[in-house]
Amino acid sequence: MEIARWPLKQVQWPERTRHGQRVILLAHGGSLQVADAAAFDAWRVALGHSDGWVVRAQLHWRGVLLALVLLLGLLLAGYRWGLPWAAVQVVRALPAQVDEALGQEALGYLDAHLLSPSSLPAQRQAELRAALDQALRAMDAAPVPWTLHFRAGVPGSETLDPPSASSTDTPSVEPTDEGGTGEGKSTRGGIGPNALALPGGHIIVTDELVQLLDGRDDALLGVLGHEYGHVRLRHGMQSLARLTLASAAVSVVVGDFSSLLGAVPLLLAQMDYSRHAEREADAEAVRLLRANRLSPEAMVVFFERMAARQPARRTREEGGLPIALSSHPADAERIRFFTEAARP
Repeated sequence: MEIARWPLKQVQWPERTRHGQRVILLAHGGSLQVADAAAFDAWRVALGHSDGWVVRAQLHWRGVLLALVLLLGLLLAGYRWGLPWAAVQVVRALPAQVDEALGQEALGYLDAHLLSPSSLPAQRQAELRAALDQALRAMDAAPVPWTLHFRAGVPGSETLDPPSASSTDTPSVEPTDEGGTGEGKSTRGGIGPNALALPGGHIIVTDELVQLLDGRDDALLGVLGHEYGHVRLRHGMQSLARLTLASAAVSVVVGDFSSLLGAVPLLLAQMDYSRHAEREADAEAVRLLRANRLSPEAMVVFFERMAARQPARRTREEGGLPIALSSHPADAERIRFFTEAARP
């Protein structure tokens, strides 16, 4: 009987475990199974083979606990710093056409489910567009493309009358066919007094917000400057990229990425910005107001009037859309920021 021999360096030794037999993998694809694990471990030690630190850690609960803590810390660090960094890099590589396409999809979703045509007079819409255009040009010599949309902050219904010519939505930069007669829309939800920014330069302001800030166009310009900040800094795309990257990582485990792609318009419409992004947008509002010789303290009026109607505001559980103002830093913190920015 011929005895087979293999150099030790060609033998793959099994890791030591608390239970089970030992299996030695051989170079030609065969294996040796050793039922007496304790005897094998003693023989292996006698040959001068010792366990690595990973194996030793796995055999003790302290090592396993430490590994779990380190893994959790790594995941949290990746979510806190790695994911935002990766999202910024992804967005930088995307052309503006992607922003526009996704923005149109999200706008269509909002029009179908949460908004209805504006009843604001056409003259008032034109005044606000002109005021925002002038304010942005005073702040930036060449503002990024934007379009200001006026909508009612309540969903339409099948009985809603078609919009008249006085409430058509004429974009400020390039014509956009947005339609929107309100027919067949959901009667649930609504966003009330609000303003929000979508990818592609789309800024939406509701009739309710215009009415809430009646007589204080400086405060309204500050709010629109905040939303323009989201547009200029592409916060919407960064939020979507961050959410998509996180969901893609999960889909690697669960194996269903197609459903995520189909939900992109809904995700865009409902996502929150990070607190860091909101602070950046607040800084843009201050920059716009200062460039137009307006006091940043005008934004305090906005918070005061929103606070006055606080009992009537919908919560997320009641069907309100978690966009725009809902994800901002605490009002007291923001009021302090704008008050300090108004000081000489």
